[in-house]
Amino acid sequence: MDDRAPDPYSHAGMISERPATVAVARDIVLEGRLAVPAGARAGVVICHPHPLYGGDMDNPVVVRVQEVCAELGLATLRFNFRGVGGSGGTHGGGVAEQDDARIALDVLAQATGEVPLAIAGYSFGAWVAALVGCRDARVSALALVAPPLAMYDFGGVEGKRVPTLAVAGSADPYCPMSDFRRFTARFAWVTPAVIEGADHFFFGKLYPLGEAVGGWARGWITAGAPSRASE
Repeated sequence: MDDRAPDPYSHAGMISERPATVAVARDIVLEGRLAVPAGARAGVVICHPHPLYGGDMDNPVVVRVQEVCAELGLATLRFNFRGVGGSGGTHGGGVAEQDDARIALDVLAQATGEVPLAIAGYSFGAWVAALVGCRDARVSALALVAPPLAMYDFGGVEGKRVPTLAVAGSADPYCPMSDFRRFTARFAWVTPAVIEGADHFFFGKLYPLGEAVGGWARGWITAGAPSRASE
């Protein structure tokens, strides 16, 4: 599969997406990739890992999440945080990136109409997704991939009782299994998924990761996520 991708780190050429822009300020525009299949029943914004450590929207984990959601007929928007790739601005220490994610939700909402929205994120992106998703009434599901529980506070999930996936590798030093088990046991609405043998980067484990994300997405839609028109 990888030999058809544009480069060794991206499967973007295999995905039915189009370029999109996310204008977060008069002088800051972010680049993104938007896919809105006909009849999309819901939409998902996907946040990438830490910008200062090479994270971007073409990260293989981000792309895998997008692929799985798209295969299920969901609209998707992945984007580069400010200062990454072709996005304007500079890294905002996790504060400005919350604005980026919030406005990405605006863009996806405008593109999809009154369908349910979710937000997903990987590593640093999971922290941003949790912060934004827990404060945004439009968000009716969360997916936290490799949440770095040893580095960031995810306690805000307590205030957002929606279908939430927390998935991590059993060998992830940034999401120790002891912390992961405590976190997922604390919130009844959080579904845990442990990928045995996977590290923080899911090398060789993208398929089981996709299975976990797909199960979350199917369950969220099957459960009848409320449309924004009904909120």
